[in-house]
Order: sequence, then C-alpha cells, then structure tokens
Amino acid sequence: MAHGMRTDSHTHCAGRDDWRTTASRYALVPLRIFLGVTFVYAGLDKLTDDAFLRAGGVGSIGQMMSDIRDISAIPSLVDLSLKSPVGFGHTIAFGELAVGIGTLIGLFTRIAALGGALISLSLWLTVSWATEPYYYGNDLAYLMAWLPLVLSGASVLSVDAMLTGRRGDALGPR
Repeated sequence: MAHGMRTDSHTHCAGRDDWRTTASRYALVPLRIFLGVTFVYAGLDKLTDDAFLRAGGVGSIGQMMSDIRDISAIPSLVDLSLKSPVGFGHTIAFGELAVGIGTLIGLFTRIAALGGALISLSLWLTVSWATEPYYYGNDLAYLMAWLPLVLSGASVLSVDAMLTGRRGDALGPR
C-alpha cells in the first residue's frame, strides 16, 4: 500500500485564493514605499544640511569620513571619498534621491533597488562597520531590505508594470 497525502479531498475556496493572490502581488508595495520615502528623505536631508556638504567641520561629510577611516572594513574606500568629500557627499545625496524616486514610482525598480543595495553596502562597510553588536547598525538591515526588490522588481502600482502592460498589448494577446 502506498503512503502519502490525499490530493482528491481538498476543496477549493475561490475567495481565499483570490485574497492570497492579491496579497502576494502587493506584498512588496509597503517595502517600496518605506525604502523610497526613506531614501528621498535622506537625500534631501543631506542636500539641505549646511554643515554636511563641507570638506571639514562638525557634521560635515569630510569630518565623518575622517572619523571612520580607521574603523571601517575598507579604509581605501574611505580614502577615495576623502579625495573630494564634497563631491562624494553630493554623489551620495543625489544617488539616494534617484534610488528613492525610482523605487517610489516603480521606474527601473530593479536598477534603483540595486543602487540602494550598493549605497547601503558601502555605508555598512564604512560608516556602520564598527557598530557592536552588528545588528545595531541599520545599514546592514537596509541592504537586506533592498534584496527582495532587486530580485522581483515592482509588479504592481509602478511605471514598470504600466510599461510592461503596454509592451504586452503591442505584442498581442498574452
């Protein structure tokens, strides 16, 4: 006698499956909103902070990078930023803005998420590397939060989905 699970006794519940399907499709939308808003805010905060975009002084990108140079995982990365701290600060700020906007509206979502993951990775390896215990440093958590969006993109409520729908219409019935 064969042992196993019976497959003929399951009753289908259409309403329950519809809810699960819808929930699955929209599951990453809250993550997109959170990461998008956070990165837009971070970029704007840097661009509007008088102290941040300076080569030296309290609260400046230059001072922060100098302070963390010897405790970062990759001091050479910090040295690279110290060659032009103001330019590096602008690059990070505009990068965060681009990533945040792309994530919020769902435009090139996988690329935006990859950018967010790379920013978070670089911040983890430099700014928050010495944080102990490691889970107190938020950059690692942000890096992990970006990965589902890198893998799946934005399937709903996004420019990407709208463009994919138009391409599908132009190619004929699916």
